[in-house]
Amino acid sequence: MSYLNMNDEKLLPTVVELNTLLADYHIYYQNLRNFHWNILGENFFELHEKFEELYTDARLKIDEIAERILTLRYHPMSNLKDYLKVSAIKEVSSNKTDIEMVKIILDNHAILLEQMAKVINKAEKINDEGTIDLIGAYIRELEKTSWMLDAFTKDSSSQLKESIV
Repeated sequence: MSYLNMNDEKLLPTVVELNTLLADYHIYYQNLRNFHWNILGENFFELHEKFEELYTDARLKIDEIAERILTLRYHPMSNLKDYLKVSAIKEVSSNKTDIEMVKIILDNHAILLEQMAKVINKAEKINDEGTIDLIGAYIRELEKTSWMLDAFTKDSSSQLKESIV
């Protein structure tokens, strides 16, 4: 029993999922840096700034996830070769159009959100409220960012679904 009043061994499944999320975030971060450096075209200024905003946010989340793993009294994964092996997000080439880059980021978001759901699932089983709170906030933020990026990829004639009132 640790200072968290949780059994260390019962924390292991949550830590495994957090380490996977950490790996996913590292590759996502590098994809964003790649796109930030290599964006071309009429959306250069807007996307160059947006990609920097996103990778700055990802860098903070990487640190918070690693610190949560440490708080749970385990070592966070910390080697690039391990991240590449574990992550469901893959490195991408820089030879992409602006819209392709945004769509890849949205695909990365889908993977991150799926992994976050796995973390929450494991954390709920052991009443790990700290992890649930941390990741729940990430989900809300990432869903909003995904909505905005998805809107960027749409033609201005696209329409949203009608509300049922």
